[in-house]
Amino acid sequence: MSNAKEIEQQNSAYLARLEKCYSGILHDVMRADGLRDFTLPPTLRPLIPGQKMCGPAFTVSGRVDPAANGHETLLQWTGLLSRARPDHVLVIQPNDSTVAHMGELSSETLKYKGVRGVIADGGVRDSEFIIGIGFQVWHRYYTPRDVVGYWLPDAFDVPVRIGDVEIHPGDYLFGDRDGVVCIPRARLERILQLAEQAMSNENLVRKAILDGIDPQQAYLQYGKF
Repeated sequence: MSNAKEIEQQNSAYLARLEKCYSGILHDVMRADGLRDFTLPPTLRPLIPGQKMCGPAFTVSGRVDPAANGHETLLQWTGLLSRARPDHVLVIQPNDSTVAHMGELSSETLKYKGVRGVIADGGVRDSEFIIGIGFQVWHRYYTPRDVVGYWLPDAFDVPVRIGDVEIHPGDYLFGDRDGVVCIPRARLERILQLAEQAMSNENLVRKAILDGIDPQQAYLQYGKF
């Protein structure tokens, strides 16, 4: 079996396990395991609040260039879409708070390519259409203004920072209604094991409480609440 095929199968297995988790349990086990600065800012919000999103990061950084012409910005933007990888989350650090960094045609293109969602530390437009196709985009603000003649991507597959979180290419992102966490790829297997065990313990605590056991006693018995 080729190395690429093995990586694809491993990624699929990880995603299947991640999709059974939720951000709170991932946060708790990561904190307990000594990790810090892995929760993305609460100013980011999902277009589709009840829809989970997870996958390895394909990262992009960009810059404002008001001198760029419209053709160049669109050429660079469509090049970004061409580079985006299936079964990944596109993570954009635009270094900008003025224009939209995701819109209608781009979202449809990415969904068709198999991209699992977008985290843009910037803006979004055409939001009703994007919601209609079920494509998840985390963003900070809405605006009708686009990137044309203003913004350019300048680096791909490089570490990017959103808030206090440094996201490396291949790190795993998980987002649900409560927020987004970033799991270092090298720690993913351990974090998944810890989260699965914690969820199992939570179910035991839940059952104990519903059976009439005092909540503090249940906590002391199972070490989870």
